[in-house]
Amino acid sequence: MVFSSLFFLFAFFPLCMICYRLAPSMRWRNRVLLAFSLLFYAWAGPAYVLILLGMTLADWLLCRVMDAPGRSYLQRRACLLGALGIDLGLLCIFKYLTFLLNTTSHWFGFPAQVPQIALPIGISFYTFQLVSYVVDVYRRDVVAQRSFWRLLLYVSLFHQCIAGPIVRYSHVADEIEWRYATRQDRVEGASRFAVGLAKKAMLANPCGSLADSFLCPTALASGEMASQLASRSALSLWLGVVCYTLQIYLDFSAYSDMAIGMGRMVGFHYRENFDYPYTAASVTEFWRRWHMSLSSFFRDYVYIPLGGNRCGKAVQLRNLAVTWLLTGLWHGANWNFILWGGYYLLFLLVEKFVLARFLDKIPSLVRHAYLLAVVALGWLLFRITDLSSLRIALQGLLCGNGNPVTDLETTLLLRSNFVFLLFAVLACTPMLRNLCRRVNASIDAMPLFQRSWTCAQALYPVLLLVLSTAALVGDQYNPFLYYRF
Repeated sequence: MVFSSLFFLFAFFPLCMICYRLAPSMRWRNRVLLAFSLLFYAWAGPAYVLILLGMTLADWLLCRVMDAPGRSYLQRRACLLGALGIDLGLLCIFKYLTFLLNTTSHWFGFPAQVPQIALPIGISFYTFQLVSYVVDVYRRDVVAQRSFWRLLLYVSLFHQCIAGPIVRYSHVADEIEWRYATRQDRVEGASRFAVGLAKKAMLANPCGSLADSFLCPTALASGEMASQLASRSALSLWLGVVCYTLQIYLDFSAYSDMAIGMGRMVGFHYRENFDYPYTAASVTEFWRRWHMSLSSFFRDYVYIPLGGNRCGKAVQLRNLAVTWLLTGLWHGANWNFILWGGYYLLFLLVEKFVLARFLDKIPSLVRHAYLLAVVALGWLLFRITDLSSLRIALQGLLCGNGNPVTDLETTLLLRSNFVFLLFAVLACTPMLRNLCRRVNASIDAMPLFQRSWTCAQALYPVLLLVLSTAALVGDQYNPFLYYRF
């Protein structure tokens, strides 16, 4: 079940909100959210719930022991290592063991038969949430949760369980115990959800469909994908890269918008996950704006504990390399994701140690163009998991496969979708948001129009819901990009 499915929109979520509103107390409201969250997660496979329950139970017990009065440093350390061993060990087994065995089978012939281990959906997200909870308890930043069910609610909450943002326990600990959603919270939450749904259904999905048309579908076998990529014109490949660049931002930020909106409707205030990253002027700035919950997690729980930039350049280089290797691996168990992490590590190092003195002196337009080129090519590394197909695609961008610069089919497809792509580009910038703010400021100065504007603000989420539903009903293309997480 995904947020953009019709069943979720018109059955699961409305029923959840009705039951939540009818619940007589916060304890019962938490029970409602927990029951619906476990049902939501079990939709992909009931067995996956057992993994989630087991990891949460182990961490709850070990943190209770860790946080008990009179525990020595060694006892607390043992509980920390035990909890991290369980969480990260299970993540490695389910997410990386097949990749590791495939690698050893390819190079050393062992094992002859590689088992295919199913990946529990969302395991990367909820594992990192558990890790942040365990480490924060160890650091005494938070008190260990006494109720197992409240900790399970934090871990499994369906708003952000399968697609983020990565919510830290310290950010929502008080709201788990007690929260209150005002009318303004519910209105703004519903509006935020509607905007996210529209971004997913009306922008991200069509961009993904165009990316498949310009490049080729990701579901193809590696040999067939390589053959199709080799025959594509350079313009087709470049447009495919642009469309995928738009899709992955609009899709991922849409899920964060919907999660933040749903949380707001019941009194949770999740932190922002994206800050218009494509408007950045450097790779460093891009990663301060993109998937901010993940970037801050690696900064606070990997990079800084390793020593950060406090121990000289050699150690700092090591810390950056480890952080970006793990960042790449977190996104998927394949060599292209390791390459993707190394790709960004290279540019971050160049900006930090070579361009630091010159970057601010370069015209902003040039810096922005540089950032967009780096990010777009990076997403090509992200999208094509087969390395031989990736090489052919990179060569094709420069007509290195003997492919033409352009072709009639690509030109016609671009012309018919040019206005749509222009609007998708605008949706990746704060232009529309800033326009709405200016209109609000203008209306505040004209009391005569305030009532009409208030009605329009109340009706536009309904309009977005109707248009999004029409887009979902009329189009079977509705991918879930985060299955690998």
